Amino acid sequence: MKNTLNPVWQTFSIPVRALCNGDYDRTIKVEVYDWDRDGSHDFIGEFTTSYRELARGQSQFNIYEGGVSVHPAGQGQVINPKKKMKKKKYVNSGTVTLLSFAVESECTFLDYIKGGTQINFTVAIDFTASNGNPSQSTSLHYMSPYQLNAYALALTAVGEIIQHYDSDKMFPALGFGAKLPPDGRVSHEFPLNGNQENPSCCGIDGILDAYHRSLRTVQLYGPTNFAPVVTHVARSAAAVQDGSQYSVLLIITDGVISDMAQTKEAIVNAAKLPMSIIIIGVGQAEFDAMVELDGDDVRISSRGKLAERDIVQFVPFRDYVDRTGNHVLSMARLARDVLAEIPDQLVSYMKAQGIRPRPPPAAPTHSPPKSPARTPPESPLHI
Repeated sequence: MKNTLNPVWQTFSIPVRALCNGDYDRTIKVEVYDWDRDGSHDFIGEFTTSYRELARGQSQFNIYEGGVSVHPAGQGQVINPKKKMKKKKYVNSGTVTLLSFAVESECTFLDYIKGGTQINFTVAIDFTASNGNPSQSTSLHYMSPYQLNAYALALTAVGEIIQHYDSDKMFPALGFGAKLPPDGRVSHEFPLNGNQENPSCCGIDGILDAYHRSLRTVQLYGPTNFAPVVTHVARSAAAVQDGSQYSVLLIITDGVISDMAQTKEAIVNAAKLPMSIIIIGVGQAEFDAMVELDGDDVRISSRGKLAERDIVQFVPFRDYVDRTGNHVLSMARLARDVLAEIPDQLVSYMKAQGIRPRPPPAAPTHSPPKSPARTPPESPLHI
C-alpha cells in the first residue's frame, strides 16, 4: 500500500492447500516490506501464525505485535532480527491485525451436474456462400457418401460428449446466412428442422438429418452475422437463472465475421447469463476476429462496457485434421480442447451469482432396486 504508514490491505483468496497443505498448525510466515519504485523494497519485519490461529477470525488472538500473536498464550518477539540486535529498546516495527477470515469450499462442475444442473446445447451452422456449392466436392458443405464434411465432424465431436449432460436430448439447431424458401428472404436465425415454433432436434443424429435437409432446401448467401444466434440463445438463458440450467451455443463457421460490433455487444450482454459460446472455424479463412472474441488474452468489451467473464472459446478446425486420416483421435482432441473451458465458465457464473450446488437426489426408499443410472462418460467436461 503506497503513501501510508497505516495500511489496510484488501481481502485476498488463497487455496488452503497452498497455504498449509491441510496442516492447520504449520507455521505461516508473513513478511512486510516498504515499497520502493526502483524495486529495492525495504524489509520492515515479519510475523508468524498458522491456519488454526487465523481461523479464530478477528479477535485478540489475531493481533500480531512485533511479529507474533500477543494473545495470553503467546510470547511477544521482535519482528526485525537485525534491529533487535542493534537496539536494546527495540520492541517492534508495528502491529498487524486480522480484520476478516473465511473458509469457503470450492464447488466443482460435477457438483452442479450431480445436483441436477442441465446443459442446454444449441448448434448454429454457417450457410453463407463462401462455403462453396454443396453439390461440389470442394465445398465445406459437400455431402460425400463416404465421409462426413468438416461441419458434421465438428458437430459430432462436440455433440457426442455434451449430449450426455442434457437429459431430454432435444437440441435446438439453427442456421444463419442463407436465403429461405419460398420467398428467398435472408435469415441469420432459422431452424434447421423448418419449425419456427420448436427448432429442437432429437439427438445429434437429428441435428445432422436437419442439417442435410436444409442444405437441399436453402440457398447459401450471406453475410456472416453471429449476433442473432447469440441473442437467440441468450433469451433462453435469461429465462432461467437459478442454476438449474446452463446454455452452451456451438457456432460452426467458415468465414470472417460481418457484424463484429453487434456480436461483441451480444456477448458482453450474455456474459452475465448462464451461458457459454464455442466457435469452431472450418476452412482456410483468417480467423483473427474469432481470437479476439475468445477473450483469453484481452477481455472483450462493447460501448466501453467490459464482459463480466470470458464465455467464448474458439478453435480452428484445421489444427485438428489428422493427416493419417485418423478422425477418431483428431476429433477427440478437438472435443477436449473445445470443451476444456466450459466447466470453469459454468462454475464462475454460479459463484458470481452465489448459487450453490443442489444436493444430489436421494435414492428412493421402499421401491424395488433399479439398475444404476447411467453417468456421463469420462470426457473433456470432467475436469
